[in-house]
Amino acid sequence: MRLRRALFVSGSLGKGHDVVAEAYGAALEAHGVVWEVLDAMALLGRGRAGAGHWVFRHLLSLTAAYDAFHFSQLRDGGPLGRAADRAAIEAMHGAFAEAVAAFGPELIVPVFATGAGATARLKAEGLPVPSVVAITDSFAHRMWVHEETDLFLVTSATAAESVRRYRPEAPVEVVGAPVRPQFLDLPTREEARSRLGIPSDATCVLLMSGAWGLGPLDAAASALADAGMWVVAVAGTNTRLVDALTRAAASRHRLLPFGYTDRVPELMTASDVVVTSSGDTCREARVVGRGIVLLDVVPGHGRENLMHELELGAATVCQTDAGSIVRAVRAFLADPRRSRPAPLADPGGAGTRFLAALGRVGLTVG
Repeated sequence: MRLRRALFVSGSLGKGHDVVAEAYGAALEAHGVVWEVLDAMALLGRGRAGAGHWVFRHLLSLTAAYDAFHFSQLRDGGPLGRAADRAAIEAMHGAFAEAVAAFGPELIVPVFATGAGATARLKAEGLPVPSVVAITDSFAHRMWVHEETDLFLVTSATAAESVRRYRPEAPVEVVGAPVRPQFLDLPTREEARSRLGIPSDATCVLLMSGAWGLGPLDAAASALADAGMWVVAVAGTNTRLVDALTRAAASRHRLLPFGYTDRVPELMTASDVVVTSSGDTCREARVVGRGIVLLDVVPGHGRENLMHELELGAATVCQTDAGSIVRAVRAFLADPRRSRPAPLADPGGAGTRFLAALGRVGLTVG
C-alpha cells in the first residue's frame, strides 16, 4: 500500500520529541507524503498538561527523585509508573481518537512514550492503521513497549535489546539516529563565523542544554568567555537564562547570547566544540563534525543517553560547575584524537532506513 498520510504523536516536554518527528517527516515529505505532528500533552487538556509539565520539570531538578522514578517505575514498570501512564492515556483518549479520525492517516508514528500507549489502545479497539514507534533514547523503558505496536525503530543494537526485554518477539529495526535536513546543508565554517562576527582563528564554544536550558549555563558562559574563548550560548525557551546571558554579554564581547533559535546548524558550524546535555543535539553535532562535552544535568534516561554518547566517542563528560567546564573544554580541544569525530559515512541514512523499514508494515513511499 502506498503511504500518503502519516501522523506523528509527540509530546511537548522540551523539543526533543518534535525534532525526531521533524526529521522523519522530512524524509516522508521528500516523497510526497503529507504529515502532521500531534502533541500528546496538549490532548490532556490545559489543566492536566500544565500539571504534567510542572511535575516533569520539578522532578528533573530533584536528581535523586527522578532517578528513582525512572529506574524503579518507568524502567521496571512499577505501580506508580503504570498508574501515571494509564491516567494520561485515559485523559487523552477521546481527543486523540477524534484527531486520528479527522486526519485519516495510513501510518501513526509515536515518538513519545505516552503516544505509544495511546496508539496501542486505539489499535486494541480496532483501529486498522500500522503503528511504528520511534525511540531515540539509548534504552527503552516499559511504557514505550506495547503488544499492539507493529514495529519499533531504534538507534542501536543495545536499544533493540531493551525493547525485547519487555516483548521478546518484538519486531525491531535499527535505523540509527535521524537528523533534520538543515543539518545536512550547512554553510562553511568561515561563512558561519563571518555572520556571527567571530574571528576565524578564535576558539569558539557552542553552549546549550535542550530547549529548557537546563543547568548553570549562565555561569559557564561567563567563565568560558573570561578564559578567552568565544561563546555562543543558547538559552532555548528559558527566559530567565536569556536575561542572565544578556546581562553577562554586556561586559563580555566574546559572549553571544541567543534565546530559542532556528540557527543552531549555523551556530554549530561556527563552533569548535559543543557543550550540551545528552539528547538530540549530540547526534546533530556528530553530523556537523563537532566533538561534545557533556553536562550531566538530565537524570534518569539522560544518564543512559550520556553513557551511550561516551561509548560512541568524540565526547567527554565534566562536572557542571563553571571551572570544571572550562577545564574540560581546554583539555578536550587539546587532544584532537578525542575531540575530532571521524566524518559520518551516511549522515542522512536514518531517514532512508526509516522509509525502507515501512515495508515491514506493508507500506511503500514514492
